[in-house]
Amino acid sequence: MPVYLLPEEPVFPPPSEAEPDGLLAIGGDLSPERLLKAYADGIFPWFREEEDIFWFSPDPRMVLFPCELKVSESLSRLIRSGKFEIRIDGSFQQVIEACAEAPREGQDGTWIDRDFIEAYIKLHKLGFAHSFEAFLNGELAGGYGVSIGRVFFGESMFHKVNGASKVAFCYMVEKIKTWQFHFIDCQVETDLLLSFGARPVPRTEYLERLKTAAVFPTYQGPWNL
Repeated sequence: MPVYLLPEEPVFPPPSEAEPDGLLAIGGDLSPERLLKAYADGIFPWFREEEDIFWFSPDPRMVLFPCELKVSESLSRLIRSGKFEIRIDGSFQQVIEACAEAPREGQDGTWIDRDFIEAYIKLHKLGFAHSFEAFLNGELAGGYGVSIGRVFFGESMFHKVNGASKVAFCYMVEKIKTWQFHFIDCQVETDLLLSFGARPVPRTEYLERLKTAAVFPTYQGPWNL
């Protein structure tokens, strides 16, 4: 299948046209309009080579349904201990910058460059991007993602203290569960996500679920109010 070169307008080809690895299109920009259109269509930017942005829609898609969250006994004890102070949307820029600096197993460097950081900060200011933070003695851990309708699109997590980002993740799941979010888009499979109960679903099913969930009003931030 062809890989599409995006025009200046914030439009995308159908996700069904993606390559087997999920690559759908190259180019475009990281404007809020294009990013929100991408997420609403089941597409996300993953990395950049020089000036080109690579857009993906993998099949299958990793999804966590809030009611299927699995928490190990050790993590449950850590949560109950109250060791970490949990906040929402208090340190978005620090979280995304720390995610950019965090080493990733099997990866050389990071896809979160300065342009990505600035783009998601804009989404945060518009109330669509959110961070969940865990603090211990001034040390910060957590992750961030994008919210549209009743879907949370997880992007990245980091930690400096063992268990901190896992606690923040569980808090995020429980928070959006109270708002009746349909699912969390986890994008691609990892051992950590599998341990939380996330599972792969066919892209056709994912897109149908996304279509249903995205029509609800978005809980625009900040979420710390």
